[in-house]
Amino acid sequence: MDEKIKFAASYSGGKDSALALYRAIQNGFEPVSLLTTYNKNDDRSWFHGVPTEVLYKVSELTGIPLKLVATGDDYGADFESALIELIDNGVNACVFGDIDIQEHYDWSDLRCKHVGIKSCFPLWNGNRSDLVYESIEKGFKAVIIVVDTARMSERFLGKTLTRELVDEIAGEGVDICGENGEYHTFVYDGPIFKSPVEFELNEIHRMGNYSSMPLTLK
Repeated sequence: MDEKIKFAASYSGGKDSALALYRAIQNGFEPVSLLTTYNKNDDRSWFHGVPTEVLYKVSELTGIPLKLVATGDDYGADFESALIELIDNGVNACVFGDIDIQEHYDWSDLRCKHVGIKSCFPLWNGNRSDLVYESIEKGFKAVIIVVDTARMSERFLGKTLTRELVDEIAGEGVDICGENGEYHTFVYDGPIFKSPVEFELNEIHRMGNYSSMPLTLK
């Protein structure tokens, strides 16, 4: 009999990591931990900028324990150290939300190889448009919290993804999935949540080409 997959989900808080987590559960894998890296200098997740208090609320509402990884320059080594700790909790795989960027796949797969566990990519080689629509149709609610203003308009900040909105994004020549960092989302509700995360969006923060709407819990 094959060994049951007990996994940590590399969880950014965004739509792709949420859908990958959901697909893994639907495939019969057992979630043991949400694994989220955060910038120890500002207490927010890397790339998406979700505050740790909000991540703990996500953990509470999904019923999946959160493993926070404070990291900086030693990102890869810190990620591997966290995986090693989770192996003691029965983890034998890590699930990632990468879609089709080979460099991202290779980095994630190598982290798992180094510590001796499986890497799983439930979204890999999926059609980007189909994946966005699937996320919406499954009931995930993802609000845009970061945009690269060199590639898309700041006016999309604070809006929850719908079919109409992603079509509007695509109509402006922006990748519909934001896979290249054009935008980042925070998933606050969906089939993996017992109830929605109650949050507020705050005043727009601008740094270089990036504009963000910081989250706080209500």
